[in-house]
Amino acid sequence: MLALAVSAFAFNTTENLPIGVLPLMAADLGVPLSAVGLLVTGYGLTVAVVSLPLAHATRDVQRRLSLTVLLAVFVVATLLTALTSNYWLLLGARVATAMAQALFWAVMTPAAVAMFPPGVRGRVVAVLSVGGGLAMVAGVPAGTWLGQQGGWRSPFLVLSVLGVLTLVAVAGLLPRGAGGRAAVADGTTPDRRRYVVVLLTTVVSVMGMFTAYTYVVAFLTEIGGLSAEEISLALLAFGVAGIAGVVVVGAVLDRAPRLAMAVPVGLQAAALLGLNLLGATPAAIPVMALLGFAAAPVFTATQTRVMQVAPGRAEMALAANSALFNVGLAGGALLGGLVLSWLGLSATFLVGAALSAVAFAVACAESRVAVARDGTSVVP
Repeated sequence: MLALAVSAFAFNTTENLPIGVLPLMAADLGVPLSAVGLLVTGYGLTVAVVSLPLAHATRDVQRRLSLTVLLAVFVVATLLTALTSNYWLLLGARVATAMAQALFWAVMTPAAVAMFPPGVRGRVVAVLSVGGGLAMVAGVPAGTWLGQQGGWRSPFLVLSVLGVLTLVAVAGLLPRGAGGRAAVADGTTPDRRRYVVVLLTTVVSVMGMFTAYTYVVAFLTEIGGLSAEEISLALLAFGVAGIAGVVVVGAVLDRAPRLAMAVPVGLQAAALLGLNLLGATPAAIPVMALLGFAAAPVFTATQTRVMQVAPGRAEMALAANSALFNVGLAGGALLGGLVLSWLGLSATFLVGAALSAVAFAVACAESRVAVARDGTSVVP
């Protein structure tokens, strides 16, 4: 499980690392900053588009074999990223890594939870999510520093070595039975309507988050008047609180899965509204911490809930949730840009709060959408 968590860290760091070394890559490759930015946006769009088709195409492949192949693709593509000087070859390597990540998230979670009793699945998903969350808190900053010291290629070389280590660990340690295709094949308490509610909660809450968060640095600078050092502190508070949020929510996921999904979304709405109202005050940094605490566990909570209410194969259900997460991310960034152009910077947080409030209402409605014919609840 720890090897899988480290793999999640490696994938997420690789996805977002170009953000930290953007100018270095652009100068070395002789391309504009927008072209390097495409290495990040194209990555996310690839994950959104191919998650479901890849999960469907590989649904009968043994999970240990799938994870071994995906990590091998990660190692080769990341090594190629570090070695090539051709932009288009680099873009191709990024697309290959994104395709591997799209399937990785769909296969990794059921393979991991199959090694443990059903009663602790939420905590298992939380551990995996901490690995992914540490990418933004530690992985990207460390990679950025390393890139500044030794060139932008050096952190990708380190990540390729980390990929080799996790590849060996997963291939050698993942139990064949636990990673088999029969384990955790379906939701424990399948319900199609509740599953749709979870997917809607994911896409709307993430869209609300990234309508605002995409422009958070500009907001804290222009509206909040924060210095570069204070903005770094705010982003650090956001990241550390996010890890804390995943740990706290992970501790209650198995006992109260619906509550663990709805409460963070509600807190996210409150935090985004708080930044809209208090962004120009000293409260901005504590509210940023609240936003991190609330937003980070949403994917963890929805992934856990998907494994409970999925009406079919877990891989397909998890892939759909992951794809919609990326749709919400891209859609939120696009919507935020439109709001910024029409209504101004502060309005992005107001619209983000409104969308998050809608997602909270949807999450709260889950208990009402599916009842048995005698009127009793079907799913806990």
